[in-house]
Amino acid sequence: MDKLAAMRDEVKEELQKDIIPFWKNLRDDEKGGYYGWLSYDLALDKKSEKGCILNSRITWFFSNAYTLLKEESLLEEAKHGYEFLIKHCVDKEYGGIFWSLNYDGTPLDTTKHTYNQAFCIYALASYYEASKDREALELAFNLFRLIEEKCTDEVGYLEAFTRNFKPESNEKLSENGVLADKTMNTLLHVFEAYTELYRVTGVLPEWREEANEVRCRLAWMMDLFADKIYNPAKRRQEVFFDKDYNTILDLHSYGHDIETAWLIDRGVEVLGEEAYEEKMSPITQALTEQIYRVAFDGHSLANECDRGVVNENRIWWVQAETVVGFLNGYEKTPEHSEYRDAALAVWEFIKEHVVDQRSGSEWFWEVRADGTPIEGRPIVEPWKCPYHNGRMCIEVMKRITS
Repeated sequence: MDKLAAMRDEVKEELQKDIIPFWKNLRDDEKGGYYGWLSYDLALDKKSEKGCILNSRITWFFSNAYTLLKEESLLEEAKHGYEFLIKHCVDKEYGGIFWSLNYDGTPLDTTKHTYNQAFCIYALASYYEASKDREALELAFNLFRLIEEKCTDEVGYLEAFTRNFKPESNEKLSENGVLADKTMNTLLHVFEAYTELYRVTGVLPEWREEANEVRCRLAWMMDLFADKIYNPAKRRQEVFFDKDYNTILDLHSYGHDIETAWLIDRGVEVLGEEAYEEKMSPITQALTEQIYRVAFDGHSLANECDRGVVNENRIWWVQAETVVGFLNGYEKTPEHSEYRDAALAVWEFIKEHVVDQRSGSEWFWEVRADGTPIEGRPIVEPWKCPYHNGRMCIEVMKRITS
């Protein structure tokens, strides 16, 4: 059997036999949504906080799993997540999406972060595609307008706000000892959410005006990526910025660069404008080539390089995005068979070292370069969800068709 076809079959099995059942088992039928914490030792905390990002991503995952596999139980899970979002995560007083909730669905952290609004749009667009529930699209466009009215300035996208949308400091999306006014990460996921929203509404006559607004912002963000975020001299994205998109840290985020490469390619495809394909394709190809050259060791991807020091740990989401990113690179440039081989190699590393073989678990959060797990990192927490690894499975199954 062709190696790519074999990977597709293995990925399908991982999705159906491991990832989907694991997340179904975390459904909270009493308080709604999904439980928010499973420790490294597989102790479930039913009273842990429920991240709104986590529940948006789970809703996105089950919606897309249903769209691909057409299993009714998956749509039921997506609906369960969607109902939790609209009932509890949406702030009925000030609008927007909370950062997190108590286990019972009451507000815990009422920060309004642009990143969080974007992930709810991402979930709602996919849920609409799966369910055809018009209410989901109405809320998605409400959040789109909220981001554009409250979360932007003349330069780009702002980050963190109080509950009533007064600006506050951006600890939540700042790392590596800096406090950033703007981030590549937030911009990327607004772009990702708008791509999905335009993809599912751009062909619908009744949403033409709203969809065209999204289209215009997608084009604007591509210009921003090309002109401000991408560093052509270093063939990488910058990560943390001041308010005018001047970089404030010498950081190369390997996982984000390979993820960005395929997400921008997807956005270009959805937008369908030749001018942006000509503008962005050289950038996404350069990102892919540079990641292959500096971060891939033949079997997996390192995490990042901070001021010249490489973090060699292997993070679950970085490996998942690497499979998709290299597969995408091979599709775009078939002469680069090394990308195909890299995608296959990383999948082998995931199977052998990142997938946790213990009963009742899923994927390790983090392993060392030799594949040994780093103990103590939870299996489920507000950032650890089926968005990256579930999406990897879905993308592989869609891309490898024969």
